[in-house]
Amino acid sequence: MVEFVSRKKHNPLAPPPAESPFGAFPDAYKTSPRHAKSAAEPLRPAEVAHDTVHLLKGQGSGGSTSSLLRGKQPPKAKPPRAGAFQKRPIPATEFRRFYERGDLPIAIQHRANGNKIDWKVEIEKLDYHHYLPIFFDGLREKEEPYRFLATQGCFDLLEKGGSKILPTIPQLIIPIKTALNTRDTEIVTSMLKVLQQLVVSGELIGEALVPYYRQILPVFNLFKNKNNNAGHGIEYGQRKRNVLGDLIEETLQLFEFHGGEDAFINIKYMIPTYESCVLN
Repeated sequence: MVEFVSRKKHNPLAPPPAESPFGAFPDAYKTSPRHAKSAAEPLRPAEVAHDTVHLLKGQGSGGSTSSLLRGKQPPKAKPPRAGAFQKRPIPATEFRRFYERGDLPIAIQHRANGNKIDWKVEIEKLDYHHYLPIFFDGLREKEEPYRFLATQGCFDLLEKGGSKILPTIPQLIIPIKTALNTRDTEIVTSMLKVLQQLVVSGELIGEALVPYYRQILPVFNLFKNKNNNAGHGIEYGQRKRNVLGDLIEETLQLFEFHGGEDAFINIKYMIPTYESCVLN
């Protein structure tokens, strides 16, 4: 702040001029001695440069305009995908470890019309509490020969197990749930075919599975409508029963038919879109 002083000659008899029409300025508002120079003495360039405030690019208001129009907003980030159908990591199986160690009484029998399992012990004499959960655990395998041995071994054991299968149901739930939770369509398809065989392998097996629907059916509900829409074309997967949605519907109908009175209401609780094949 520069104080302008009148160029008129001061009368020594008159009182000294006041700093303002309202009296003296408070001490906090008084100018520094550097700014108390007379208006006749111009500021030197060094002093002008010292008083200048240097702003960075974009901090000043020069050349800016004011408008209520909102500028173009940056695109919003899309929400992340839930990944409900995404494949999960496949845990290592106990079946592979037992087979490589030579603890399973099986070997591959190569034939011209298709490979079969050569059982070194009669299936009826096997301990189902020990071997059947191991073969069910191997249904997660996708590498040969483990996949073939585990899948065909399950069918052979279920075909000749009879009354030995029912007591092992609680031990089979964890391998079944683990295989279904991989969300891998190939593994889920194999497990569905084995579950269909399991339900019809003996009496009361379907009813014994009812308390475990909450562990088994969530993945059924997820993939129930997963069918290939071929339009007027031919769906060749139907011949090999590889259409996931159709397999799930067949499995649920077998669950209801062999599960007793409480099967339908428990299936309906987990899969609301399911329609009864018995009541209808």
